[in-house]
Amino acid sequence: MNYHVDAKTALLTDVVYQPSPNCDARPPGCVVDLIVIHGISLPPGEFGGPYITQLFTNQLNTAAHPYFKDIASRQVSSHLLLRRDGRVIQYVPFDKRAWHAGESFYQGRTRCNDFSIGIELEGTDDIPYTDAQYTRLVEVAAGLLHDYPHLSAQHITGHSDIAPGRKTDPGTSFDWQRFRHLLSVQLG
Repeated sequence: MNYHVDAKTALLTDVVYQPSPNCDARPPGCVVDLIVIHGISLPPGEFGGPYITQLFTNQLNTAAHPYFKDIASRQVSSHLLLRRDGRVIQYVPFDKRAWHAGESFYQGRTRCNDFSIGIELEGTDDIPYTDAQYTRLVEVAAGLLHDYPHLSAQHITGHSDIAPGRKTDPGTSFDWQRFRHLLSVQLG
């Protein structure tokens, strides 16, 4: 599939859009030049439920799992979520700042949310991501690289790399070599 960003809406074409209130304007003059890969599962280690969307839209059902009481008040989001089956959900338009990176730094710059696109993969640090997720991530990344001229394949990194000691995702289960190889083939 070829993904492109609609210039008017700043949304990927052909994906489900679930608007998150957890976003705001990027700083004036800010250039998007980084993609950050994350991993998330809710409850931890479980896949497929509605809870990630509920978290990103401030509607997490705290009665559904004891862990949710600890995180329900967090106001977080990501631009995209890639489900285990490869389905893509967008929460924040790319022209807005999603709240995915927290306290972070990349190549001497702080506040990575200002200049990055956050992509969550449904998964954990220690359970392998699916073939469908790698395929979709490569297709999405290629579309973003095409539509955002300041992005480059060299500036795609993990949450753990921009928040070392604080975050571990996407974890050792994410095969960076596989992803980079597939992306280079996709880009031709």
